[in-house]
Amino acid sequence: MHFEPRISLITLGVDDIARARAFYESGFGWNASSASQGDVVFFQLRGLALALYPRRLLAEDAGVPDPGPTSGAVALAHNVRDPDDVGKLLDIAEAAGGRIVKPAQDAFWGGRLATSPIPTATFGKWRGTPISG
Repeated sequence: MHFEPRISLITLGVDDIARARAFYESGFGWNASSASQGDVVFFQLRGLALALYPRRLLAEDAGVPDPGPTSGAVALAHNVRDPDDVGKLLDIAEAAGGRIVKPAQDAFWGGRLATSPIPTATFGKWRGTPISG
């Protein structure tokens, strides 16, 4: 049996749901799905959904110990069409509470690249990476 190569949902374990939700809503203008409730917030993206869920509950649901705050376990990429937009994207992320850990710089493959962890997320980072076309 073969399954389609796709991801339908990415769930980020966060320490502060309200702060994480505000990062996407206020910072990037994303609208939370009406399916959001209590301890979970959903954002419908192109072809998949992003969920924000308390880290301790995510660990409990998975049947593993809460790892506590970590970083670098997952990188989320937001591709932009113009390399100059990487810096603009990071300005928005910083204004929304993100912390820039790697400023926009030329990458060896010819684009521009930068890194900013998502506020309160322990299983994710925000990463701006340009694409061509």
